[in-house]
Amino acid sequence: MNEVLSRSDEIVSGAAVQAALDRMAAQIGARLAGSNPLVVTVMNGGLIFAGQLLPRLGFPLELSYVHVRRYGNETNGGELVWIAGPHESVQARTVLLLDDILDEGRTLATIRSRLLEQGAAQVLIAAFALKQRGAPALVRADFSGVSVPDRFVFGFGMDVAGAWRNLPSIRALSQAVE
Repeated sequence: MNEVLSRSDEIVSGAAVQAALDRMAAQIGARLAGSNPLVVTVMNGGLIFAGQLLPRLGFPLELSYVHVRRYGNETNGGELVWIAGPHESVQARTVLLLDDILDEGRTLATIRSRLLEQGAAQVLIAAFALKQRGAPALVRADFSGVSVPDRFVFGFGMDVAGAWRNLPSIRALSQAVE
C-alpha cells in the first residue's frame, strides 16, 4: 500500500483539514448549540472526522453511529448494506449526521430517509469533503469542510483498498488501484 502514495497527489494538506474542522465546528455550534442533538456518525469513514470534530463542539450532545457499506475494498460504490445502528431513539430529535465524503449522495440520502422514517424531527448533514462532480448529489450537506476533485480520494477517514484512512491529509489517486 505504500506504492499507492507514490501514485497519488496531496489535494488537501493536514493544516487545511484542521482549519476546515475549526470552521465547521463554529458553524455547527452557531446552529445547534442549545438543541442537545443526537450526532450519528457513519462508520467507518466518518470515524476520524467525528473524532476530531466533536471535541471542538462546545455544547452537550449524544453520540451514536450507523454502520453501512457501499464500497468495501472497491473504488466504485455498489448496493448499500445496512450493518448496524443507530442504537438511540431518534424520535423527535435533531440529528446531525456525520460522514467523511458526499459524492453521489446515495448513502447519505438512504440514511437520512431512514432516520426521518424513524421519527427524527430533522436530519442535518455534515460531510467533511464534497466531491466536485458534474451531476448534483442526491442530498446536500448543511455543513461541509473541503471540496475535492472528481477523483478517487483517500485519507482523513477515506480509504483506498481498505488502507490509509489514518492520513492527516487528503490525497487523490492519479492512477487506478489494481
